Amino acid sequence: MNPEFQLIVKQAAAGQSLTFKDVSRFSPSDIRLGIQWLMAEEQNDLAQALADAGIALYPQSEDILAMAGLLAMTRQDWSLAIELLRDLCVVQQDLTQPMTYRMLARALYCNLDPAEAIQVVEQGLAFWPEDADLLQEREVMAEHLMAMPATGLHS
Repeated sequence: MNPEFQLIVKQAAAGQSLTFKDVSRFSPSDIRLGIQWLMAEEQNDLAQALADAGIALYPQSEDILAMAGLLAMTRQDWSLAIELLRDLCVVQQDLTQPMTYRMLARALYCNLDPAEAIQVVEQGLAFWPEDADLLQEREVMAEHLMAMPATGLHS
């Protein structure tokens, strides 16, 4: 992380304000590293503010979208995580990484949309058929779905 930006982020973590103008001087990579550092310091509200500013400045940045998506998942803000990770898939197009598919599928699953979660895993497997993590994710989700009680079948 840029030393100047590191100082600004540390000052913000210590209670000083972090302005949009401060953030706008730095690269997406600096902002991603700042979000990571704040998450490691358990400053998730400030990390979210930095992620929001980063997305406003660099809406097509893979670095920021990925980190903001991870932050949203950490905060269990499933709808935001889904939105950010879908945006990341749009930016990456055919180069979407297996981890992105996996994170999106988990966010969907946690947002109580298991059918779409499995569809995302299958979409990822279409591009990455040998990816062990995606294969495992499909297996785990299928096992969970089979273990779920059927609704409306009470006697």
